[in-house]
Amino acid sequence: MQIVRTVVWVVIVAAIMLFSAFNWDPVEVTLWENLVLETKVPVLVIVSFLLGLIPMWLVHRGVKWQLNRRIGSLENAARNAALARHEPTPAPAPSPAAPPAAAEPAPATDTLKPSTD
Repeated sequence: MQIVRTVVWVVIVAAIMLFSAFNWDPVEVTLWENLVLETKVPVLVIVSFLLGLIPMWLVHRGVKWQLNRRIGSLENAARNAALARHEPTPAPAPSPAAPPAAAEPAPATDTLKPSTD
């Protein structure tokens, strides 16, 4: 993926260089009535491109940071839940003073209780 990104950036830089070489003409940009900016066409195009790119790039980085934080907290919660589930619970220690009692069978009841429906 890194090579694809590098190739794309090389193509973009080459296109900007070619555009700059063929369009190196001065232009006048009127910002206000008394303020006129004289610049070259490639500078104007590059500045316009960056004015559109930088805010969207900052939004992208912010959303990516927020999602990475959320993923990290969810991973920590899942890890803690998995560790809590697999920890053995300590069994109560038998008391040495009392002998283990034999379990008494429950009394058998064969009678049915009447229903109250």
